[in-house]
Parts: sequence; C-alpha cells; structure tokens
Amino acid sequence: MKKIIGALFVFALVVSCESESKLTYDTLRLTGENCASCPNITINVPEVLDESSVAKVINRALREEIISILSFSEDESIDNVDKAIASFTESYKELKAKFPEETVWEAKIESEVVYEDVNLITIQLEAYSFTGGAHGYASTSFLNFDKRQGAELENWELFSDEAGFTKFAETKFRIQEKIPQDKNINATGFMFEGDAFHLAQNIGYTQEGIQLIYNQYEVASYADGPIVLILPYNEINLYLKRKVKS
Repeated sequence: MKKIIGALFVFALVVSCESESKLTYDTLRLTGENCASCPNITINVPEVLDESSVAKVINRALREEIISILSFSEDESIDNVDKAIASFTESYKELKAKFPEETVWEAKIESEVVYEDVNLITIQLEAYSFTGGAHGYASTSFLNFDKRQGAELENWELFSDEAGFTKFAETKFRIQEKIPQDKNINATGFMFEGDAFHLAQNIGYTQEGIQLIYNQYEVASYADGPIVLILPYNEINLYLKRKVKS
C-alpha cells in the first residue's frame, strides 16, 4: 500500500511540476474597421500574461509577425499592430477609390501554442491574405522560443547536427513524396532551388514530432498546396539540441 501511495505521490509531483512550468495565456482578438469600404481583418493570437522575459519576447514576436503580414511598405513608422491595421485599411481604401469594382481585401491571422515543455514553446501561426488577383495566399509559420534563455530561436539553433538532420529529412521527404533516392530531388516535378534539397523555412516542435512545412510556391506550385513533413522525436533526437522524450 505504501508503494502505491508513493508512486501516486511521485506522479502527482511530476504532473504538478509540468503544470507549473507552463505559461498562462489569454487570446488577443483584433478586428479592422466595420464599414462598407473597409477590408475584412480578423486576428486571434495568444497573449502571454506572465511577467517573464520569455513572455515579453513571445508577445513582441507575435506582434511583429502581424505587422509584417499587414504592412505593404518598409515604412518604419508602422511599429505597432494598430498602425499596421490602419495601413492595410488605407491601402485598400485608396485602391477602391480608384477602382470601385475592386474585390474586398481580407486578412485573417490565427495562432496557437502547439508545443510546450519546461524548455521550449512553439507557436504556430496561420495567415491568409487576399489583396486582389486570382486567389489569396495562405501560409503557416512556426515561432520557437527557449523559455530558460527568454529568447526566440532561429532554425539553426534547434539542431546539434543540422547537416545530419538535413540528410535524414531528405531521405524521409523522398520516401513520403515518392522521389527515387538515386534521382535528382526535382525529378518528379518539385522546384527546389539549384535542384538540391533544403529544409523548410518553417520548422517547429509539435506533439507528434518536428514538423517541416513548405508553403505554397516554396518548392512546388500553388496548386500543390503546402507540403508537410513530420519527423518523430525517437528518430531525430540525436540531431536536436533540445531533445524530447517520446
């Protein structure tokens, strides 16, 4: 009986520690102006409530992503989300005044925490924008953060052996997409620059493993849509700087 109680105590302690290690979030919800000549803007992203260095870094990084998606120029005065929304709105109004038949513009940004442990947080951001033309553009991006350092991580910082990971990822990509291992990477119609495999620009930790997302136009046509490769942790931990128990 004592052994059972002891095991339950250890389990409860582990669960408690994991729970305490997680940050506290709310949802930041923003919309554009509501008028007949206004674009449709909807933004829902997590906002970290904790008073910690990583919380400030996460909130700032998300706002910078929103500004980047909505801004049409390199105007450095657009330094907050409200100005970015106003910039997107004014750009549409100016075009609408010149071309009354212009289809309504749209911008939608959704984001969520897809992975968190004592060391890491990964946020996935889904963005869609339509600013005229035949179709809009959708993209997925990952933001990875080191909780202990209070810093956003570049892709190369995720790996202890980036070259080894790249080689492994290429093998798995070829298997998934049915590209013969002895043929050029573009042999079946892909469009890797220089006919050489490279990692996706968007790499993130998820519950299933490290996920690579090649957005539309990155290595294939728009019609092919995004291409997703998931690599389980038990197969790639040896390449990772921050390993995950599987």
